[in-house]
Amino acid sequence: MDPEPTRAAPDASVPFDVLHVDEAVVVLGKPAGVVVHPAKGHATGTLVNGLLARGFFSSWPTHHADGEDPDNEESYSRPGIVHRLDKDTSGVMVVARTPAAREHLKVQFADHSIDREYIAIAAGAVKTQVFQTLHGRHPTERIRFSGRVTTGKNAITHVEALEQFGQLATLVRCRLETGRTHQIRVHLAEAGNPLIGDSLYGKPPKERELRQIVKELNRQALHARLLGFSHPTTGKRMQFTTEPPDDFRQALLRLRVVTLEALDDDV
Repeated sequence: MDPEPTRAAPDASVPFDVLHVDEAVVVLGKPAGVVVHPAKGHATGTLVNGLLARGFFSSWPTHHADGEDPDNEESYSRPGIVHRLDKDTSGVMVVARTPAAREHLKVQFADHSIDREYIAIAAGAVKTQVFQTLHGRHPTERIRFSGRVTTGKNAITHVEALEQFGQLATLVRCRLETGRTHQIRVHLAEAGNPLIGDSLYGKPPKERELRQIVKELNRQALHARLLGFSHPTTGKRMQFTTEPPDDFRQALLRLRVVTLEALDDDV
């Protein structure tokens, strides 16, 4: 019986920016709104479909190798994917171009030797702090994750407050030691400071000014700014950064204006 071919189809309409490409990896900037790989409800229009359309997997096997599990989605619908960003999170990602590069990068993610830094806008006044919790599925709401579980994986997030907008919100830098699903969103939300625009872990803000900013942003305010790793072939340490997109910068600008107006009113 012939092995099953890849299920992912090329889709040239998928937008992303190429920051670096060589024979082993492609480093890219993912826009908000783009799903990383095909899954239920997202058969096409994903980052993987866009990468296929640009020929970045030309050396990737199009069929399963002998003895490979045909039900393993990573084999044919997620070629090169070693980490993910949520659909509505923007920022830098690395994708392997060959199976060997994928295995090398997977080891780095597993042993937490990857450098990952995000910037985010969280509701309220956030203090510089380190979160260290367990991390697992929420016991009653299965689409969510939680740090308030009795069993799970370790999750560590270093949060640094960069700019505070009164009591409305805080611009923070988050450095990950571990990379669990929704880790930053969970840690900040369970501390009482959910990301603005995060409909899964937060609630609509009570403040009129912040409600309008969230409405215009229309997503959680989270951007993967920095990614560092050792090249799978050369071993050279590489680091890439991307600046936040226009919608994120516009939200910051609006918050600064609102904060200044509030100070003027107090004078």
